[in-house]
Amino acid sequence: MSEKWVVYSEEYDVDIGSHVFPTEKYRLIRKKLKAENVLSDGDLIFPLPASDDDILLVHSGGYLDKIKNGTLSLEEAIKLELPYSKEIVHASYICVNGTIRTSAIALERGIGVHIGGGFHHAFSDHGEGFCVFNDIAIAIKKLIKDGKIARAMTVDCDLHQGNGTADIFKDDKRVFTFSIHQQNNYPFVKPKSDLDIGLDDYASDKYYLSKLRDYIPKILSRFDPELMIYVAGADPYKGDQIGNLALTIDGLRKRDEFIFETAKNFNVPVAVVLAGGYAEKVEDTVEIHCNTVKAALDLFRGKVVGGR
Repeated sequence: MSEKWVVYSEEYDVDIGSHVFPTEKYRLIRKKLKAENVLSDGDLIFPLPASDDDILLVHSGGYLDKIKNGTLSLEEAIKLELPYSKEIVHASYICVNGTIRTSAIALERGIGVHIGGGFHHAFSDHGEGFCVFNDIAIAIKKLIKDGKIARAMTVDCDLHQGNGTADIFKDDKRVFTFSIHQQNNYPFVKPKSDLDIGLDDYASDKYYLSKLRDYIPKILSRFDPELMIYVAGADPYKGDQIGNLALTIDGLRKRDEFIFETAKNFNVPVAVVLAGGYAEKVEDTVEIHCNTVKAALDLFRGKVVGGR
């Protein structure tokens, strides 16, 4: 492939010590895809940090100042669940621009993939659950502000409900938020998305996919979004350390294929962010994320045309 359609930064691999969040997964995804001749460096875009103006489209000035200056309170630091460092902040700025760039690529070419992103637990005034900035919400708000789109949809297939995204867009009729997640798991307070599918523990491939088939085509038909941001979490996997759903690697691949094919059928551009994945074996998380990229590549090679 000659066109650049995948966004990635080496600076996402931040040393956060002994932690369930495997920041090395981003580097390992790139390595695996390159070894399998799926991606070359010529396919990659390496983003620069976002501007403060971009961050402030969603986040409060007070929260941004605390993040920049390292002045989070103890309670705020506990909610964030990450060890504060300048490297984490820098990576978070880059990640925001990465999702902005990915969304622009999707509008131009029909599909864009961010090997990163999906930090859906960040609220306007605080971070939560490993999420410093809500890159999803910032990208959508920037595209709307710049007149690139009028309506967007989030399809959040992470194990955890997208609480920050739901709260940010709760009164915004231009954005439809959809989340399918394990109900009895973090976050324990779940602001309402436009549609939440809370799954019982140990939900299977068959049941999970049936819910997507029931709802996604109907939403696309009724809401008619000009962009979908697909939050392709690897953590619904049965081997995840902090989840209790029962999806297999094959089931998650079928999930990706269904989302991409349905978006294609409705002529909706898709920006992919990878979100969570905490398998006992990091190789499983990497394989699941790589399968998402491969499914997106199949769509790209199918010459899907985005835009209206």
